[in-house]
Amino acid sequence: MGTGGRRIHNPTCRGSITNALRRPGKVDMKLRYRADIRTLAWALVLMPGLVAAQYLRPSLAGWLMPLSMYAAYCAAVIAHNHNHVPTFTGRTTNRLFSAWISIFYGFPTYGWIPTHNLNHHRFNGREGDVTVLVKPGEPDSAWIALTHFFRSTTTQGPILARYRQMLYGRSKAAWLGIWGQYLVVYGAHAAMAWLAIARFGLGRGAFVYLSALGIPAFGALWGIMFTNWVQHVGCDPTSRFNHSRNFVSSWMNALVFDNGFHTVHHDKANLHWSLTRRAHEQIAHHIDPRLNASSIFSYAFETYVLRRDLGLHELARETR
Repeated sequence: MGTGGRRIHNPTCRGSITNALRRPGKVDMKLRYRADIRTLAWALVLMPGLVAAQYLRPSLAGWLMPLSMYAAYCAAVIAHNHNHVPTFTGRTTNRLFSAWISIFYGFPTYGWIPTHNLNHHRFNGREGDVTVLVKPGEPDSAWIALTHFFRSTTTQGPILARYRQMLYGRSKAAWLGIWGQYLVVYGAHAAMAWLAIARFGLGRGAFVYLSALGIPAFGALWGIMFTNWVQHVGCDPTSRFNHSRNFVSSWMNALVFDNGFHTVHHDKANLHWSLTRRAHEQIAHHIDPRLNASSIFSYAFETYVLRRDLGLHELARETR
């Protein structure tokens, strides 16, 4: 990907959240990849800028909420990317960055370790994957897709609890660090809600907070789980190349840090996001064309609104 994928420093194969649970290191602002200049622009300019605009000009609340929801979804994508390939070379800087993006994402970023790294990437849609909850050949519908978030959170909750319990036995410092992440996320949201209500009154203040942070954060959590659903439903988890659906639209991937190339992400989980497009192109001819969709929007419209049969119900049987 040209200079966008240029490596500045060799990344570790460990997630940044794992590093964040260890003792602090030096604050090093050096990026591992130049492409993450865009990550910083979104995280340090776009996200707080949209919040500040609505708090300074409450008349913008509501109007800017769609942009805030997009920014929060990007925070979820960035949290995912940061989990696999830490953004910075310094451990403490990565920990601080995790805390920062978790405010916009709406949940402590440690959650990626037990539910995503240790579960989803291990089972990849097969039995035991608590993030997908679908068996090959099972029917899909708009209702199932829209409510997947609520079903998935109930199955992920016990895994998070067991992970916290495991850390308590291994490292009290890491265990306390997790609760510190909760304090940062919910403390920041409580403080911002209080600030809005103190400035603008209960009704208008609540609306400003919900528009700038509250609803976007919930939308990010729902949206990232919906994305994971459509990236796997109707696929064959036993297949070498057809275990995931890809969304290959150039404009969409430009907006979401190339998050659409999912097959190669499962094959090379620690590949930096800026390198996934080229890696996808190298294996695209092995993937069933039906699993290289244009965009998540066109796929959802055809599948859930037009209810077109995309011929995927037999995919698992065909590819075995």
